[in-house]
Amino acid sequence: MNQIQIIESKLEPLRNQLKSHALYSTLSSIEDVAIFMEKHVFAVWDFMSLLKSLQNHLTNVHTPWTPKGKGPTARFINEIVMAEESDINELGEAMSHYEMYLDAMIQVGANTSDINQFIKAIEKGNNIEDAAKKIDLDDPVLDFIKFTMEVINSNKPHSIASAFTFGREDVIPDMFLEIVGQSKTNNEESYSKLLYYLNRHIELDGDEHGPISLKMVAELCGDDTQKWNEVLEIANEALKLRLKLWDHIKSSISLN
Repeated sequence: MNQIQIIESKLEPLRNQLKSHALYSTLSSIEDVAIFMEKHVFAVWDFMSLLKSLQNHLTNVHTPWTPKGKGPTARFINEIVMAEESDINELGEAMSHYEMYLDAMIQVGANTSDINQFIKAIEKGNNIEDAAKKIDLDDPVLDFIKFTMEVINSNKPHSIASAFTFGREDVIPDMFLEIVGQSKTNNEESYSKLLYYLNRHIELDGDEHGPISLKMVAELCGDDTQKWNEVLEIANEALKLRLKLWDHIKSSISLN
């Protein structure tokens, strides 16, 4: 087995836990879906920070421009950025996936005030924790975001790529397939925008972004054993925090 296969094999137990998580079976009403989205939107948002951090490391976004000499990895990340930041929504309009998600939240009647207030605080220069305090953000959600920012602040491209790939791109199709499968028991017209978003991610991440991201990790690690060890460590932690987030959302829905 190559290094990617070894890591995926070691992550399989956590991935299986995510795929079979009890959260999916709790999404039995539009109100349940709204609660899910109100908390999950923060993971949709911080994904973009992972993505842009990788773009900063692997391409040159400064002027005057100079070549980075990382053609393959630059192409990988630019292809993903184009889709995530300016994909086509169900109406044929160019829009980021984050903005698509907000539109979907509005359609199902989910409360967008917390995420909007959080983003405004970030735009005003507040750090993550101060912005979170303004909306009394739940600890499991904040812990998820804080881990993302810690990985970004490590300034290690291979670690950032690990959280991005194994914590997001490589696992999202399985999770979202479960959500879409559960939705078949409900009125799909009431959250058609969410289904479009989920199906778009399943299509892109499963067929394109996932394989591209795996190649990116391999390119960044090469034959460096320490980097591969750090990739596995970050991937493990990312999946564990996703499980804790899923546990929290399930509990929140059950209490509703």
